[in-house]
Amino acid sequence: MKPVHGLYGRRAECDMLDRLLEDVQAGRHAVLVLRGEPGEGKTALLDYMADKAANSRVIRISGVQPEMELAYAGLHQLCMSMLDHIDDLPPPQRDALRSAFGLAEGAAPDRFLVGLAALTLLSEVADARTLVCLIDDFQWLDRASAQALAFVARRLVADPIALVFVVRSSGGEPEPDDGELVGLPELTLTGLDDRDARTLLASAIPGPLDERVRERILEESRGNPLALLVLPTDLTLPELAGGFGLPTSRSPTSRTSRIERCYLRRLGALPPQARQLLLVAAADPVGDPALLWRAAAGLGLTADAAAPAEAAGLLTVGTRVRFAHPLVRSTVYRSATQDERQRVHLALAEATDRQVDPDRHAWHRAAATAAPDESVAEDLARSAVRAQARGGAAAAAAFLQRAAELTPDLTLRGERAVTAAQAAFTAGSFDMAYELLSTAQMSPLDGMQQARLERLRAQLAFALSRGSDAPGLLLHAAERLTPLSLPLARETYLEALMAAIFAGAGQLEPEFGARTVAEAARAAAAGSGSLSSADLLLDGLSAQFTEGFAAAAPTLRRALEAYRASTGGLTWVCLTASLVAAEMWENEAFLNLLDTQVKAARTAGTLNLLPLALDYLGSYYIQAGDFAAAAALVEEAASLDAAVRVAPPPYTPTILAAWQGDQARTAKLTQDGIQDAFPRGEGSAVVLTEYAGAVLDNGLARYSSALASAQRATAGDNLVARSWTLSELVEAAARAEQPGIAAQALAELTERTQASGTQWALGIEARSRALLSEGEAAEQLYQEAIERLTDCHMNAHLARAHLLYGEWLRRENRRADAREHLRRAHDMFTLMGAEAFGERARNELLATGETVRKRTADSGLDLTPQEALIASLARDGRTNTEIGAELFISPRTVEWHLRKVYTKLAINSRRELRDATIDAGLDTVWVPSQGSPPG
Repeated sequence: MKPVHGLYGRRAECDMLDRLLEDVQAGRHAVLVLRGEPGEGKTALLDYMADKAANSRVIRISGVQPEMELAYAGLHQLCMSMLDHIDDLPPPQRDALRSAFGLAEGAAPDRFLVGLAALTLLSEVADARTLVCLIDDFQWLDRASAQALAFVARRLVADPIALVFVVRSSGGEPEPDDGELVGLPELTLTGLDDRDARTLLASAIPGPLDERVRERILEESRGNPLALLVLPTDLTLPELAGGFGLPTSRSPTSRTSRIERCYLRRLGALPPQARQLLLVAAADPVGDPALLWRAAAGLGLTADAAAPAEAAGLLTVGTRVRFAHPLVRSTVYRSATQDERQRVHLALAEATDRQVDPDRHAWHRAAATAAPDESVAEDLARSAVRAQARGGAAAAAAFLQRAAELTPDLTLRGERAVTAAQAAFTAGSFDMAYELLSTAQMSPLDGMQQARLERLRAQLAFALSRGSDAPGLLLHAAERLTPLSLPLARETYLEALMAAIFAGAGQLEPEFGARTVAEAARAAAAGSGSLSSADLLLDGLSAQFTEGFAAAAPTLRRALEAYRASTGGLTWVCLTASLVAAEMWENEAFLNLLDTQVKAARTAGTLNLLPLALDYLGSYYIQAGDFAAAAALVEEAASLDAAVRVAPPPYTPTILAAWQGDQARTAKLTQDGIQDAFPRGEGSAVVLTEYAGAVLDNGLARYSSALASAQRATAGDNLVARSWTLSELVEAAARAEQPGIAAQALAELTERTQASGTQWALGIEARSRALLSEGEAAEQLYQEAIERLTDCHMNAHLARAHLLYGEWLRRENRRADAREHLRRAHDMFTLMGAEAFGERARNELLATGETVRKRTADSGLDLTPQEALIASLARDGRTNTEIGAELFISPRTVEWHLRKVYTKLAINSRRELRDATIDAGLDTVWVPSQGSPPG
């Protein structure tokens, strides 16, 4: 087959790259992950794409192994030519990018805010000319850059930008993890077919080739283009022509090592000075010719040393220093002795200005050091501080790991290893954190360091699996910290209690359950003085699990007030406080806590917990009857999950599907949630799916099934689920003619609602009590429930109060009165999209003699949840840049969504949005950061 631009057998791959470029030229985005073993032609395909993208702005970078520990080095390389646009970014993004690149001092930026800044910057540049970004050897990028670029790839929607990532697949030995790209479109290169392989081999060998030699080369190369070009150079001309001297058998080796052997032959033929210069270039990740020549001069090398390497086709020294292939660089570096590497790194350290680039200076100096050396270790520790300030937790961990290795004092070594492990944990490098903890464990740690180590080991267990192991580990760590640092101990007790709450429920109750942890926490009282919000939360939750809900309520209410007054960011503890608000039916605190946390996370770009916060906020809107807002939040959380790879449990999607009456989706989400939860021992997932089942079955009037689900959900003490499910249990038991079960559930519900005292709580109590009452008492309770639930805007529960009252009135033969409330319930359920409850209201209306047509909720002329969200933000005066910053998409993507909104609403501009959204029923769509609930 005729080669495409010199690429044999790659026509299909070239066609795919052509289509990507066509998409970009048409104003669409394109993302591709190109995988393959070394030598399969990945870099050659990038060359092809760069040549074909003549009408676009092409930026090409490559990851290199020695630079993997320098935070944002790869992203800086990509963005370097675009920095003249940095002042056009929104201030938080601009400052984050400047800090990440070391252009300004400031607080450590969140890695996702850096990713958003990079997305906005690329979008800004692409506004003038389509942009093609080619990232070779992605697996060797520093982790911070890899995460940022993967984030950008997942958030591109309507930007004329192509991102092509090249990833080296395992070829004989494992490569660094490239899991950041999982889920993106992929193309895996395989070897050439036999015909193309023979043609390429023939083009590489102009002379005669013995048939047996040809077959041997074809067999060993297995279609790998680089192998076909390089393997023959391992043979002499007589061997190629007649096979004389060809070994009859060889030890089995991978293609990668065979290709490396061929490069080694070329290296062996070079003069010593040329080989040493190649080693300097391989050890320097920057590719700066000036730095190369400074280091070479320090080793006594002259400019003539480059000529043989360039003549051999291994290296090119121009405006940048480039190897012919990544395998050349790795072969050169791996083939050198330890002493040779150390001499070269020392020369690079001396050639690097420690004032301008102190971190690379420290890293090269460390690579040149074999024995422990405190001065080198101290330099690395300082570099770790700078890396942490730039948001490079992974880089900080790497610097500290090497610092620990070079620390002569065993005690200090252990302390640095623990600190490095904490940085690795923060960066999400859990394997590295465990390895560092093992290193620390072998050092003579003092009591405090040992306690910190144990706490971190427990935190790792909770992060990896929200299951039954974590509570006991965190509890032991808290007990160890108690005599050493009471504040840190109480923080750990709270973490242990959170872990126990997450894990414990029903048959999945862990060995160290919430009550056990709470009793231990109460023994570690905070002492005199003012209590922090975390102290109040710990004391309140401990009281709840030891003395009961009523005893805990005053302290929990104080904790909620303290959290509402605080200005802190989004943390696990803050999320726990929001769950307490939900359990206490504190609707204003529930909303405001999550609103504040989501707004802070959006502003700071702290996306680690934002998907979970959005999930929780969606659950508020379900209770408030705004399913459209809940769906928009669920969709946003799901899109962020894909970008940040932090997937929350599907609690809110399952609950939303149940309230909507979607049996198939509820069943699917329930099955997935339980299958995921059982292996980890995550009881909260099981409980919340049972709550969703009770809601669904009550809506469908399947009361026996609802009763069974509600009883399972209330079998253990779980935040939120127990309080919310008790009212479902009362309704199911009352309708299933189980008055004893209903009365018992009502008694517990009343204890909680009276302790809460909110309109939401008392409205739920009145509605539930009415189900077990008769005559005038029942009617007064239904009316009280409607009044209270109207006041607090909890419309899903208000609609159910109208439904139950209407059902009661019909059974009292008051059909006219019943129609009023049943019609109101039917209209509300239809508007919010609660189909099962809406059908239940419709059937009751039919029983009163009224004709009712089946209706479905107006979906805002088929706007998607995200389109509705963007429309409401634009309606309220937000600019595209502001909307993009809030939703973590580019301004161009916002405009793309708005054009679709205009088409669906048959309008032409923002000026017409307000009237159009009201007409489409979208005027109630509320955005979390607007700061006030719908009402």
